Formats: sequence, C-alpha cells, structure tokens
Amino acid sequence: MKKIICLLALSLMAASITGAQDRQLKVFISADMEGIGGVTSYKVQASSSGREYEKFRRLMTQEVNAAIEGAFDAGATEVLVGDAHADRQNIDVELLDKRVRLVRGLPRPLGMMQGVDASYGAVVFIGYHASEGTPGALLPHTFNGRMRIKLNGIPVPEAGFNAALAGDFNVPVVFFSGDQISCEEAQGLLGPIETGAVKQAIGYYSGIMIHPVEAQRLIREGVKRGVERRGELKPYKVAHPVKLEIEFKD
Repeated sequence: MKKIICLLALSLMAASITGAQDRQLKVFISADMEGIGGVTSYKVQASSSGREYEKFRRLMTQEVNAAIEGAFDAGATEVLVGDAHADRQNIDVELLDKRVRLVRGLPRPLGMMQGVDASYGAVVFIGYHASEGTPGALLPHTFNGRMRIKLNGIPVPEAGFNAALAGDFNVPVVFFSGDQISCEEAQGLLGPIETGAVKQAIGYYSGIMIHPVEAQRLIREGVKRGVERRGELKPYKVAHPVKLEIEFKD
C-alpha cells in the first residue's frame, strides 16, 4: 500500500510539473525608436547626440513598459526585451520594468531578434517604422536606410525580416506599434495582428502626435489583446532555402 501511495504521489507531482510547463508563456519584445510616439527626426530625437534624445529614450522605455504590462496582463510568465535601435543601448535600464531581462549591445547573430527561440509564445514589435521608400510614412527605412530587401521575391520591411526570423521558430508576431502607415504595412504582410498607431504620419519628417500617456495606453491594451489572440495568429514563415535580395540606393 505504501508503494502505491508513493507512486500516486510521484504521479501527481509529475502532472503538476507538466501542467506548470504547459502554462508557461514567454513573450519577446523587440523595440526600435523611430516609431516611438513623438519621434519625427532621427537627428533630434533618435540619435544619441540629439538635443531631445534623453527625453525620447525615456519615452521609448515607457512604451516598452506599457507593452510589458500588457503581456503580463495577458498571462505572460516571462518577458525578454531586445533593445533594437542603433547601437542597441537606448532603453533606460533603471526605468525598465524590473520583471524582465534586457538584451543590449552588439554584435548579435539574430540582430533585432536576438534571444527569441521556439520556447516563446508571442513576439511584439514596439517603435517600428515603415520600409524604405514608403510614401507618406514617418522616417521610413530598412535597416541602414540605404537599401530595400526582398525575401523569396517579396519586399519586406524590418518587421517582415524580423517576423521571418521568429517564424523559423514557429512564433507569431501579435502586436506592432508605429505610425498608421507602418501599422497598415505590417498587417498587410503579417495578417490581422493587433496594432497601435501612436502617431499619424504626414510626411518623412512630420506627423500628428498624441499624448505619451495615450500612446502607452494603446500599446498596453493592444499587446494584451495580441497575446491573448496568439493562438489564432500565424507565424510568418518563409520557405527554405531563402532567397535574399538587397537593392542598394547608392
């Protein structure tokens, strides 16, 4: 009888551990800066030498924190953030939500997606922008601003390239924030993901802004919906072998 009781106890413990693993939900957040609310100039706000850079790295951190809150509100058990702008050292580590870990600095084999793997359940893009040459978008570019990229003949923005990396691990992108044109571009490529238009683009260096608190609310609520909908959103997969085409502007 004692042996039977011990076996039953071990079975219950194993079931409990398995159940806990099944309930694990890891979310990866990749954060760029040009698509952060209020940003209209790389030189002024998104460059470390810009006169408003310190303010906007704080606002970038606050938008990332809003995404973190949304992820945890949706049941995330672990969140990893990748600082994905310029030298990858922009997020204010003291202001960042203390529940998360942060990928920082260069080089990175997976670039803006360093840290994502098959153990993650969802990917979130914060502060992203439209692809190089997109009419009417704010600060549209692809990586260094001197190229356009195709994967298997399909033009992709940074969001598409990075979504394909996540897709190789079978992880879907569930949320994207930036201007309204970049949000539309992301949905056109990745499907009916949740988006947060934190500004309305007018042209390359101009847009209509909303208050940062409102932008953070849109992100927090949108990320929560996206993570909750992860089961119905498909990973962006590119057939292998992958054909990469790069068109240089100069």
